[in-house]
Amino acid sequence: MRPGQFEEVADLAELPARLRHVYWIGGGSGAGKSTIARRLAGRYGWRLYATDDVMREHAGRTTPEEAPFLHEFIAMDMDERWVNRSPRVMLETFHWFRGEGFGLIVEDLLRLPRRPCVVVEGFRLLPHLVKPLLAAPEHAVWLLPTPDFRRAAIRSRAVPGGDFTGKTSDPAKAGRNLAERDRMFTARLQEETGRLRLRTVQVDTTMTEDDLAERVTTAFRL
Repeated sequence: MRPGQFEEVADLAELPARLRHVYWIGGGSGAGKSTIARRLAGRYGWRLYATDDVMREHAGRTTPEEAPFLHEFIAMDMDERWVNRSPRVMLETFHWFRGEGFGLIVEDLLRLPRRPCVVVEGFRLLPHLVKPLLAAPEHAVWLLPTPDFRRAAIRSRAVPGGDFTGKTSDPAKAGRNLAERDRMFTARLQEETGRLRLRTVQVDTTMTEDDLAERVTTAFRL
């Protein structure tokens, strides 16, 4: 989060109260966050805020001083991003995994009306950044996909030739790097949520969409 970002909108101590109407769904890539958030929004008449949808806009609202990893990533070509670096380096330097731009999510949420409730979803919701904003621990949950589940999810929504890894010189290696980076990210989320005593749902291939929706509903105590 960039220095001084909240002074214009709220005292830090007031943020949990001001965001009490927000429900947070974080987790690893391919875990079903978007699907479940849309279902809950439809079921309860909530507003949906998808962090993926605002990534481009948020990138344009940052400077290299505020988000150095983001602007370094923007300057890379596709091979530099996905082929030439190890999955570990990709994990440690990926801007959204570093929390860059998270403050812009909070600023957007603070500008929304407090009625209806808001369900916000995306992998950018890092546990250590979300926890200080929670008025109630049951307002946040992280979905942790098993490798098998994530592979199945990726296969189900794959479009031939449409994957961005196809724009690299070695799509197979880029795909392996990305899969390993995301596996490590999910493991990090599991460790961090455990350490911070935050709620999680393990998502595997035996779980139906209805099962997952009910698990999240239970976690939220709705």
